[in-house]
This record gives sequence, C-alpha cells and structure tokens, in this order.
Amino acid sequence: MTRQLDYPAMQRIFTRFQQIEPEPKGELHHSNAFTLVVAVALSAQATDVGVNRATAKLFQIADTPEKMLALGEEGLIEHIKTIGLFRNKAKNVIRLSQILIDTFGGQVPSSRAALMTLPGVGRKTANVVLNMWFHMPAQAVDTHIFRLGNRSGIAPGKDEAAVERAIEDNVPAEFQQHAHHWLILHGRYICIARKPKCGICPIRDDCLYEEKTL
Repeated sequence: MTRQLDYPAMQRIFTRFQQIEPEPKGELHHSNAFTLVVAVALSAQATDVGVNRATAKLFQIADTPEKMLALGEEGLIEHIKTIGLFRNKAKNVIRLSQILIDTFGGQVPSSRAALMTLPGVGRKTANVVLNMWFHMPAQAVDTHIFRLGNRSGIAPGKDEAAVERAIEDNVPAEFQQHAHHWLILHGRYICIARKPKCGICPIRDDCLYEEKTL
C-alpha cells in the first residue's frame, strides 16, 4: 500500500487545490436538502450529467416529499427511466419520501445515522448531504477519491472506510470542508483511471504515483 504523505506535503497539496478552486461546488443540481438527497440517491452507478438531465423537470414539480408522493412511483419512473436501476431507485425515493414525512416531519435530518435510515441512502450518500447542505466536513469516498487517495498517498486505505478515515485524520482542519470536492474533481478530471494526466497535475511534486511506477 502507498505510504501516507506527511503533513507538510498535505499542506502544500490542499493549498494548491484551494488556489485553483477556492469554493468548489458539487455538480449535482438541487434546490433544497430533499432534492439533494434524491439526486445523490439517483447518482449511484450513473453520471452527474445524466442525473441532472433526468431531474431538471422532475424537481420543478416534485421538490418536497409530499409532492414526490403525489407524483407516485410510475410518474417518477417517467422522469428517471434514462438512469440505471431506475425502477429500484424509484421505489427507494418514494419510500424515503414517506419516511421523511412520517418520521422527520417532512424535513431531511442532519445526522448521518438518521440519514442512513432512509432507503437508498448509504454512508457515502449521507456524507454528501452532510457536506453539501449542512456544511459538515464529512468525506464521501467514491471511486475517484478511493483511486486518488491510494495512488497519490493523500489518503491510502484498503477500503472506502479506511480512505475516509485517512482523509479525516490527515487533511489539515482548514481544508476539511472542501476536501471532498477537491478530491472528486481532481480524480474525475486529472488523476483519471487509465491514463492520469500527470503532465498537467498541479500536485505532481508531492504525489507518490510516479514514485511507485519507476
């Protein structure tokens, strides 16, 4: 396993990320906490672009749990049928909408444990909502972050939970809030899976990837 980068290297890396993109934003379109939960739940095994395309009209007519229930499962399917696993996702969205009304007064809860009681909401989805809506320094580890963390030495770990913990333990506190977004963007557009763009990588001097490939 790649060794963990030391504190000075982490400081340099995240300072550079911050200089390039001071206020990084998530790419899933949403208007409130509910539409964010739905969008993230729909994004499993789908692209953000595809989810945004599917939800553009959906969120105009169903941006609350009550409106989503009124739309119904079949009505929801008509909007999201271009997304993978759409039938199962539609069931989950309708069920989570009902639970939000019955258990949480129609409001999206702000704790990880409560969020994870919702159908289709795992730890990663909960962390995205906590980070993007409630501004908690939660770290949602997807395939991009897992690859980048292990490849670079930013957050090595044998599984997603270990990488999440490595980010929390090793990223300096002042960068924790935006670390999730910086790492996703870097993994999605620079440190890509097959041919990482090392020639234009802004953190190349501290990254361990080339060290491992020599």
